[in-house]
Formats: sequence, C-alpha cells, structure tokens
Amino acid sequence: MRATMIHGTRDIRVEDRPDPEVRLPGDAVVRVTAACVCGSDLWPYRGVRETKSPHPIGHEFMGVVEAVGDDVTAVKVGDLVVAPWAISCGECAPCRNGVQVACEHRAAWGGTDEQGLPVDGGQGERVRVPLANGTLVAVPGVTDPDEALTKSLLSLSDVMGTGHHAALAAHVGPGQSVVVVGDGAVGLCGILAAKRLGAERIIAMSRHEDRAAIARQFGATDVVSERGKEAAKEVREILGGLLADSVLECVGTKESMDQAVACARPGGSVGFVGVPAGGAELSIGTMFSKNISVGGGAASTREYLPELLEDVLSGAINPGLVFDSVMPLEDTAEAYRAMDERRAIKVMLVPAGAQQR
Repeated sequence: MRATMIHGTRDIRVEDRPDPEVRLPGDAVVRVTAACVCGSDLWPYRGVRETKSPHPIGHEFMGVVEAVGDDVTAVKVGDLVVAPWAISCGECAPCRNGVQVACEHRAAWGGTDEQGLPVDGGQGERVRVPLANGTLVAVPGVTDPDEALTKSLLSLSDVMGTGHHAALAAHVGPGQSVVVVGDGAVGLCGILAAKRLGAERIIAMSRHEDRAAIARQFGATDVVSERGKEAAKEVREILGGLLADSVLECVGTKESMDQAVACARPGGSVGFVGVPAGGAELSIGTMFSKNISVGGGAASTREYLPELLEDVLSGAINPGLVFDSVMPLEDTAEAYRAMDERRAIKVMLVPAGAQQR
C-alpha cells in the first residue's frame, strides 16, 4: 500500500509500505477513504519536535472496515467508520470516565501498540486499528457519502471534537460571550461548538479574510485582528465595557495563552486545547487576581463523537467547511507545504480509488 512517512524536518514522503493485517483479536483493518493533515502534524514537520527516525504519520482518518479480529463486536466488515485521533480501549477507568486520551492501554497512530507491534499512520491507504471496539465509531445508515458529508465526518476524528472540548472546558453556555483565540481548523470548530452550545456573542481572533468568512458562517458575531493588550481592549469595547465570559485558546503558544487570559472577565473561564509548542506558560498571578479558571488539554474526541455525529448527519452542523483543499494522497508533501505556508486551512487527503462525489 501507499502511506505517508516523515523522515525529518520538512521531509514528507509517500512510500510503499506493507499491507496491514489483523495481528491481535481486538484489531480491525480499515481501508481509508479520507484522511487529513493536522495543525499538530506541522510541529514535527517544522522541526519544533524532533523526528529521530522515519515513521508513519497522520492521526485523522475515516474509511471502510475490511477485516476484524475475533474479539471485535463494535464494528463489522463493510461498516463506514470514523477513527478518533487517540486509540483507546473503552474499558479502563480513564476511558469509563470519558478521558480516552489517558487510556491505560493506549497505542499511537504511527507508533506502536501495547504489545510493541507497529501501528500504521492515518495518512495512508489502509490502517491496522488496535483496540477497535473502543476506538472506531460506525456511521449509521451511510455507505457512500459525498464530498461535503465526508469532510464533516472526517472533522469528527479530531478538530470538531477538539473545538467542542475547548468550549466545554471554558464553560460556554446559553447567552454567554465567547472569544476564540486561533483561526485554524480547531479554532473555527470552537466557534461552531460555542454557537451550538448557545453562546450569544462570539468574537473570533483572525487576520485572514478567508478564515474570518468561515468564522462568520459558523456563528462569529465579530472579528478582531489585533493582538495582545489591543485585542483585549477591543473585546472590552465590543462587549460594552466587559471582557468575555469564556475564552477558547486554540493555538498553543505563550502569546496565545496570554491573550486568552487577558480577554477573560474576572471570574471567567479559559478552555485551552492548543498543543503546547515552545511554552504556553500561564500567569498564575493574573489568574489569581481575576479569579479565572483554566481547563482543557488534549481532547478525548471519542467521547464526543456520537453526539456530534448525530448533529452532522441531521445537518445541524457542517464542520467540514474547514477543509478548503482536497488533494490526492500522493500529494501529501504539497498538503503539508500548503498548510505550513497558510495557503490552506486544512487539507483533506484522498487515496487513489477513493475519489469523492
């Protein structure tokens, strides 16, 4: 099969790899119909995180189940499934508590499973899925989605669930004011999540008109291009002298976290989901003096998938709009370049033979 490998800084290659097969009773093999590049994939691509040796990459995909192990009961051959970004068993204490990212038996896409067996990355033609019962979610009643629905289903593997996690961590609720720091796919999905949860005033932080346009489609009432103290000043002006009830931090830098805390009102909440890159330190003094609560972290998108899937299938939400580019799997290196250079918000990758309607 063809699959994506990262060899080092800005060195992405699509190569021939062994076809996966069921190795353990809890495995499934999925033929990938759509995958994508995540903003967090750019950290090793840029060299912010070292790639010590070549390995498969990609943690967001969907596809059709081709084979299952003897212990797999949650999905069957022929099911269309979405794979969350984190593999989880669904049975240990963290999984039962809804924190699948801390699964006691967690494996890693592009890494190894608990038995030390290699696990494929999501940016390929096929994937062996360990712990299939706890990981995969079948899409009911859908076998051949068109491109628009495929994009929205694929977003549930990571970015939509991650934006939703930020909104929940920031205690977004009906009638509230919300600021979203970050206009990437996660930040845009955070806007959609805040709207879905009933927020009344949603302020997007963006300097890019194409991203601001999607933000408005998702429910943003205002767009602020300033940064730092000037951004907080404009938020206060928009909100009639107040700061925001809730702030979603969707970047992962010290500057973005500082801005998020600055935009939160006294007694407000910050939900952070930006993968830390270079130190997203918190100002404990500011948190203390303003009584700001901060929560969030890595999103257990498996926990949110069923309810968000229902809304996607009903047409209540359309998070697939964050995919502004579609490329064949063979062009994955260009997909990374496009996102790195901010020529694309998020790129969907389609393996050969899986062209979308």
